[in-house]
Amino acid sequence: QVQLVESGGGLVQDGGSLRLACAASGRTASSYHMGWFRQAPGKEREFVAAINSSGRTTYYANSVKGHFTISRDNAKNTVYLQMNSLKPEDTAVYYCATSGRLTNRQDEYDYWGQGTQVTVSS
Repeated sequence: QVQLVESGGGLVQDGGSLRLACAASGRTASSYHMGWFRQAPGKEREFVAAINSSGRTTYYANSVKGHFTISRDNAKNTVYLQMNSLKPEDTAVYYCATSGRLTNRQDEYDYWGQGTQVTVSS
């Protein structure tokens, strides 16, 4: 079993930055590939970014490529999402999740955090 706790969300102005963190508990947490997803009001949850277990390979949705960066610190069992040049359309609840594969498919993620709200004001 893996438990995930997201933090770092909040209110930021258009063009601002935030860094989200996802702390994982469990002895094998560092062996999982990790992903970030988001769900905006009235929309389906969508893939944002993923990182493999070693941290050497990353994968991004086209909508965030170039202004979001995913990283991880396995010594701290934590995955980060650095979000720069935020726009109002980035407003959503952001979730982290674990998977046995490096994938953008939600159905291949096993454990999910409770989410953290990111609001970008115009």
